[in-house]
Amino acid sequence: MFVRSRTSLLRTPRRPYSTNQTNSIRSFNQDSRWPGWQVIIGIEVHAQIKSREKLFSHAWTPDLRSTPNSHVSPYDAAFPGTLPRLNFACVNLALRTAIALQSDVQQKSTFDRKHYFYSDLPAGYQITQHYNPIARGGHVFLPQSDVSVRIEQIQLEQDTGKSMFEPRRRLSSIDLNRAGMGLMEIVSKPDMRSPEEAGEYVRTLQAVLRSVGSSDGNMEQGSLRCDVNVSVNRHGQSPGTRCEIKNLNSVRFMRAAIVSEVHRQISILETSGSVSQETRGFNEDTGETFSLRSKEEAPDYRYMPDPNLPPLLLTPEHVTSVRNEMPTLANEIKERLALHGLTPQDVDVLMAVDSGNEIGFDGQRSAGAVRYFEALTKGRNPKTVVNWIIHELLGQLALRKIAFHENPVSLDQMGGLIDIVQDGIVTGSSGKLLLRYMLDHPSSKAPTELAEHLGLLAVRGDDFLERLCVQAITDMPEEADAVRRGASNVINKLLGRVMKSSNGTLDPQFIRRVLQRLLSPP
Repeated sequence: MFVRSRTSLLRTPRRPYSTNQTNSIRSFNQDSRWPGWQVIIGIEVHAQIKSREKLFSHAWTPDLRSTPNSHVSPYDAAFPGTLPRLNFACVNLALRTAIALQSDVQQKSTFDRKHYFYSDLPAGYQITQHYNPIARGGHVFLPQSDVSVRIEQIQLEQDTGKSMFEPRRRLSSIDLNRAGMGLMEIVSKPDMRSPEEAGEYVRTLQAVLRSVGSSDGNMEQGSLRCDVNVSVNRHGQSPGTRCEIKNLNSVRFMRAAIVSEVHRQISILETSGSVSQETRGFNEDTGETFSLRSKEEAPDYRYMPDPNLPPLLLTPEHVTSVRNEMPTLANEIKERLALHGLTPQDVDVLMAVDSGNEIGFDGQRSAGAVRYFEALTKGRNPKTVVNWIIHELLGQLALRKIAFHENPVSLDQMGGLIDIVQDGIVTGSSGKLLLRYMLDHPSSKAPTELAEHLGLLAVRGDDFLERLCVQAITDMPEEADAVRRGASNVINKLLGRVMKSSNGTLDPQFIRRVLQRLLSPP
């Protein structure tokens, strides 16, 4: 377990990374978009921790449907006399992230106050871990780029509230639901050299966070945001002045912002100007960055130890217990799925389904698509199973706007459905109809019982099949003549007529063989 101690709160400022060392770990690769120039990129990722409660209060974390200011405790609103109480679940989830990224967990970490004024920051400061974070080091390997991006540190901190402006009423509103939610700030070294590498880094990090359940990582919903530091320099020269682009909420916009900023800085340097260190935003409509303010440094924020929070001490035994309870990491899941013979596309689809929901709040495990698939493959063809999940089940769930973790078709029911289709008890088309019925009318009944009730059991009588085929040939004489003349594809029209007449209860392969026999030359 971990303990807290009121030991000395003196700080030793973190040692900045060596620019020369960072610049030397990557060889120069010419980019046709900016020939002769090298781009250096570092990213600060702010990921909301998937905990039921906030970082320092008992208020529950809100969702997108929450009424504004309905998840706010007196502490979140900075009422005088209120004190923070550390949520240990957030600490454990941050430890999962540190372990997954192979970071060095610090046995002692401390909390600082970072002072700045925003209307959605009631206390006038943010509690963070600027000097002594919970973890240092680590890396994220990018398989497509074959690059390992080093992690500088991982720190716990509070989220701010949300400001909203109503143009018609010319009124600004503050929603404090998000205020005080736990964040992990994951700071990378400036090891990336292109927008594509930056995009791959964020997507890879998303997969790691989701696989260990520490964050949903949904950029579109605001639970993962990126600040990107960009600088450019001529090949062989020292790195240039970096500018930070704040609050990027999609990989596509992040890549576009980097391209815009690189071209802006190069155009300044080519005209003998100098790039000013500043914080910039990104206009999604124009595709260009714009200046927000001059870049603050540590003295501007007046960092100081938080007097209400003693240092956080983590014992090696507690870190080991968290490690032993870790869910499987994303790359390990991919390797395991590949052993089933799945294509990379199938693997990506399965892992993307309800990303982050396989692990519930505070690390609690729940059912997910990968576990659902793996349970169904026991004694069945994995390719058949994945086709039913990806092409049928997921599509029907999406059509009904049902999340995968709310899937009403149990493992036994889905497995039974696949089995009766494979055994020929119902046809493939009848199986699809049966799946839709099971989604629209949830029950505990077995698929065979439901198929019998709905009249979907396959008809195997040869006389019945031949009568329907003869009737289709009679009703469609032009198509029948075309088949006799060698237009083999036209037989599908006749087959469709027979399937319709049998309400999908006949096997298409049997129908095809009978039609071919009846239409073949004597």
